[in-house]
Amino acid sequence: MQLTPAPAAFHVMSKPTGAICNLDCEYCFFLSKDQLYPGSGFRMEPHVHEAYISQLLAAHEGADEVVVAFQGGEPTLMGLDFFRRTLELEEKHRRPGQQILNTLQTNGTLLDDEWGAFLHEHGFLVGVSIDGPREMHDAYRVDKGGKPTFDRVIRGLDVLRRHEVDWNALTTVNTANGDHGREVYTFLRDDLGGQFIQLIPIVERVTPEMLPLAETGWGRRHGERPLYRQQGDLVTHRTVGAEQYGQFLVEVFEEWVRHDVGDVFVQEFDTALAHWLGMDQAGMCVHARTCGTALALEHNGDLYSCDHYVEDDYLLGNIAEGRTLLQLATSPQQTAFGNAKLDSLPEYCRGCDVRFACNGGCPKDRFLTTPEGEPGLHYLCTGYQRFFRHVDEPMRQMAALLRAGQDATAIRDWYAEHDSPLGRNEPCTCGSGRKWKACHGGRPTMRA
Repeated sequence: MQLTPAPAAFHVMSKPTGAICNLDCEYCFFLSKDQLYPGSGFRMEPHVHEAYISQLLAAHEGADEVVVAFQGGEPTLMGLDFFRRTLELEEKHRRPGQQILNTLQTNGTLLDDEWGAFLHEHGFLVGVSIDGPREMHDAYRVDKGGKPTFDRVIRGLDVLRRHEVDWNALTTVNTANGDHGREVYTFLRDDLGGQFIQLIPIVERVTPEMLPLAETGWGRRHGERPLYRQQGDLVTHRTVGAEQYGQFLVEVFEEWVRHDVGDVFVQEFDTALAHWLGMDQAGMCVHARTCGTALALEHNGDLYSCDHYVEDDYLLGNIAEGRTLLQLATSPQQTAFGNAKLDSLPEYCRGCDVRFACNGGCPKDRFLTTPEGEPGLHYLCTGYQRFFRHVDEPMRQMAALLRAGQDATAIRDWYAEHDSPLGRNEPCTCGSGRKWKACHGGRPTMRA
């Protein structure tokens, strides 16, 4: 028998409830994916569950740590017994010396003290979806009745904090919060105590035919709805603007770099710094040179090339029907999918001064044309350029510090020196148009 060579590592985002969720967030395209499985009960069966755990651990036999990830939909709908069985399966199938990190991405609304005690006892890392202060969060993150969810999310987060569960914030950037970068960041940092933050842009790509239905959301609350596919060159009203997203990141960066380097970890900034250090495959897959190592596993065992490509054309196979997770992850189809990120890059991008940091962004959002008329330009291109060019000098400074064996937190002193000549009424360095004293030159106040 010929052994399948394993990649250095690959990540599987498992969805034990498929697209089923107790909320109805308007921008959540994945809610529509239940249409791929008509008549399904949308619960991962025991044989699929065991196939996932056993095959994932076998595929990473030589890895120092294996991440077992659960997302959705809403994975807590599976109940605690499903996750207790997860631990049993891990003990049954783990290799000698293998360390396992269980992760759970949740909206937080179903967490109680029983969940908190379990998650703490077994060292789960929990991602909580929250889009900022109340009015920004509740703009699109609503339940099946269209009611706001902020208070329920905060109650769930309180459970995690009370039980000392490690957690991070997953915050989408959309039209409701896109003009409030610093406010969103300081809320996550100061009001919630967040130390690990992801900032994910909402880009809902649609065709002209899909747009009227898509504007109402992707869940069942509004009746007729389209199935989300990576097609079209229009976007919904919830989609963050390209320049808006770039400015959002700049405003967050200007706060973070002055006060929080080494204390708060923002995934986008960690990834950027890695690229300034020459590590073009490190960090977020959207900015990696190639992709294909972050796959999505549906509740029935179907494995797809990516969470954003849960579509028939990107179905690799089923892990409970013969071919293993490793065989599918290393298949020619998946290899071609990952390499296409680089191979399809337009000439405009190849000659861009920030290509090394951007790498063209995620292929799912490359639906614009370049100034020369070549297809494949990323929707957020101008925003990426704005951000990466803005942070070039501080990233160079931090990269130099790290190469010299020094702490990157010294960048704070560099900023203090450069900020000292600024007058209170001068324009803020973030480019917001606000005065220095009313923007990054003044400390934010915590919200009640």
